[in-house]
Amino acid sequence: MTGRIYLDYNATTPLAPEVAASMVRYLDEAYGNPSSLHWAGVPAREAIEKARSQVAALLCCDPTEIIFTSGVTEANNHAIKGLFFSARALKKPFHVITSQIEHPAVLEPCRFVEGLGAEVTRLPVDQFALVDPHDVAKAIRPHTALISIMHANNEVGTMQPITEIAQIAREHGVLCHTDAAQTVGKIPTDVESLGVDLLSVAGHKLYGPKGVGALFIREGVMIESLLHGADHEAGRRAGTENVLEVVGLGAACELAQDWVDDETVKALRDELWDRLQKMFGNRVALNGHPKHRLPNTLNVSFPGLHGHELLAHLPYLAASTGSACHAGNMHISPVLAAMGVETAVAAGAIRFSLGRDSTKTEIKFVVESLGRLIDRPLKHPQFRNTQRMK
Repeated sequence: MTGRIYLDYNATTPLAPEVAASMVRYLDEAYGNPSSLHWAGVPAREAIEKARSQVAALLCCDPTEIIFTSGVTEANNHAIKGLFFSARALKKPFHVITSQIEHPAVLEPCRFVEGLGAEVTRLPVDQFALVDPHDVAKAIRPHTALISIMHANNEVGTMQPITEIAQIAREHGVLCHTDAAQTVGKIPTDVESLGVDLLSVAGHKLYGPKGVGALFIREGVMIESLLHGADHEAGRRAGTENVLEVVGLGAACELAQDWVDDETVKALRDELWDRLQKMFGNRVALNGHPKHRLPNTLNVSFPGLHGHELLAHLPYLAASTGSACHAGNMHISPVLAAMGVETAVAAGAIRFSLGRDSTKTEIKFVVESLGRLIDRPLKHPQFRNTQRMK
């Protein structure tokens, strides 16, 4: 087999042809300011509202509960900081509960508000990267305002019991937010079934364009704007909307309606794991929950080896590792560390994240290539923690 193989769909997805086609006309047409009331602005405004309805349909919410952002990082920041500043304006204490394995787009806003006086509880996870709902309940205080737990982990794919966590939050009068960057478009993300009050979406994780996302804010939730200026997005997010990319996000969400129940990618993921087990036996280990994980994600370790060196010998393969090597030191993923994965095992982690263009031929070739490579002597630098995968 020749050419390149892409198995890093959790990092980003290619732009779907149907999405690209939907965006093309807005390069030349509908160029007006969507806030303008004349003939040039109306088509742009209509395009935005159509996209808002497309996103809302995928999340099973009302279009008025969707605001567009520059991506999931902004959406997460808006959720956490917006609620914090709303509480501070009312001179109320603010306590947020999150987990140790969140993406930095959640952990860093939590750290930021902590520096401004908020209290932050970072819950541990078990060996499968699962948050225990009982730990969530025990962490709630009289002034707890928000629980922010990701829907699924980007590294190992473990899906969190968000419905149960959201129910606990509701019973205590606490708002619940979830970073759903990795789940929207892969599995059902019905906000009513999940029970969440806020949910963040990333366009480039579901075959849409980069630089656009959305935040679901349940009707009645009072939240301060992150960006201040004119009265865009019903006064909740200032700045002229990025019509081109918003259209792309809407088209991607409409496409995803037909994908979330399709098990083709899951079958390929399972075949990859079966082939790896047959090839390596106990020389390969699964990271993450064996059942409750994303249908496209397989994070495995080759104990005693180093994932980044394995991938360096497979330059045609795009995948991610659970470690990185800098100046002779091995940096281990904080997610794997939080799961209690031994250093020698975490160092050999590779995340394979499959997508709609993945094929059986690619899977077979990757496993056979690893089989030929796996017995080569590799270096063993010192270890320490590192930044997580995207």
